[in-house]
Amino acid sequence: MADQVRASHILLMYAGSSRSTATRTKDEALQKINALKSQIDDGAEFATLASQNSDCPSGRSGGDLGEFGRGQMVPAFEQTAFELEVGAVSGVVETDFGYHIIKRTG
Repeated sequence: MADQVRASHILLMYAGSSRSTATRTKDEALQKINALKSQIDDGAEFATLASQNSDCPSGRSGGDLGEFGRGQMVPAFEQTAFELEVGAVSGVVETDFGYHIIKRTG
C-alpha cells in the first residue's frame, strides 16, 4: 500500500461550505461538478477544466496538489485518492469544502 500519492483535483465550493467565498448554492455546485465529470468522461482535459473551474488555488496549476501522505487530507478525499489507480479519475466526492473530482497522477 502506498504511503504517498500525487493527485490533482477540481473543487467546487458553495455558500456555507468550509472556507468558502462562493455564492452558488449546494445544488448549483453539484449540477456544475456533475457536468464537469461528464466532460472529463467524454475526453476533456482534466487540467484545463481545473484551471477554468476549480475554486481551489491549485486550479492555477491544473489542479495539482503535489504529493501527500496519509493524514494530510480530509478523510473522504484521502480515501478516494489512495484507492484510485494512477491515471484514474474519481466520481464526485463531497467534503466539508465542497465537491471534488480527483485524478491520481502518481
